[in-house]
Amino acid sequence: MTAAAEVRATAKRRRGIRRALVFLALGLCGLVFVYPFVWLISASFKPRGEVFDNRLIPQTFTFDNYVNVWQEAPLALWLWNTLLVTALAAITVTLTSAMVAWGFAYYRFRGRGALFALVLASMMLPGAVTMIPTFLIWNALGQVGTLTPLWAGNLFGSAFYVFLLRQFFLGLPRDLPDAARVDGASHWRVFWNIALPLAKPALAIVLVFEVQAVWTDLMRSLIYLRDSDTFTIPRGLKSLVDAYGFGGEWHWEIIVTASVIATVPMIILFFLAQRRIMDGIAATGLKG
Repeated sequence: MTAAAEVRATAKRRRGIRRALVFLALGLCGLVFVYPFVWLISASFKPRGEVFDNRLIPQTFTFDNYVNVWQEAPLALWLWNTLLVTALAAITVTLTSAMVAWGFAYYRFRGRGALFALVLASMMLPGAVTMIPTFLIWNALGQVGTLTPLWAGNLFGSAFYVFLLRQFFLGLPRDLPDAARVDGASHWRVFWNIALPLAKPALAIVLVFEVQAVWTDLMRSLIYLRDSDTFTIPRGLKSLVDAYGFGGEWHWEIIVTASVIATVPMIILFFLAQRRIMDGIAATGLKG
């Protein structure tokens, strides 16, 4: 073997070792993140006395928890409420944010930069600052105790999603909408038939992000929901913790089982949409 070939072989072995170490480190990190959910699933198949025994393989395997949880709480109603709120919130914020983002990306008007900077500045406001004024508005409208405050605010868009979608729209060629305008298409038709179909990767990531945010939103449901018939999944889980957890009847098997049922839809969603998420993140970062 020549000296050059020996050097190449040594470099190849080193690259292989580095790659194996990287994969090992990623695998260990993955185990750290996956372990809590694996423990949760395992605990959901255990009787009450064995929930916290830290065995990943249950000593006593039972499906009773998945039967009892539907009897102990109106879980189906909570899932329906969450699904309804999530769908309304995700669809409205995606469309309205896309409208605003298209306006900032395509149209040229005086003060556009200052107005966009003002939109971005609203992202710096902590949620606690607007919490009380927002509650007073919904209370004056008589909507406290209903599901409306959990999604209707999205009718006005989101500053973060406006920024995200604007970055994508800036990367689109102006020739297509300009040609459509020359052919007599209205502003709305250009947006609906040209801009939106081209922005599917960015719209998908906004939709997925908002679905996850609304599905796990506990704060607003704690503020606005009073009756268990209107509870969403996060609010319902909180009520289960209060009733069966600390200071309650200590039925932790019910709580962990309900938690698994509430988490599985999000895992399925991310598995189905992971390619869209990666494509959307890559696409929205192409244009500054």
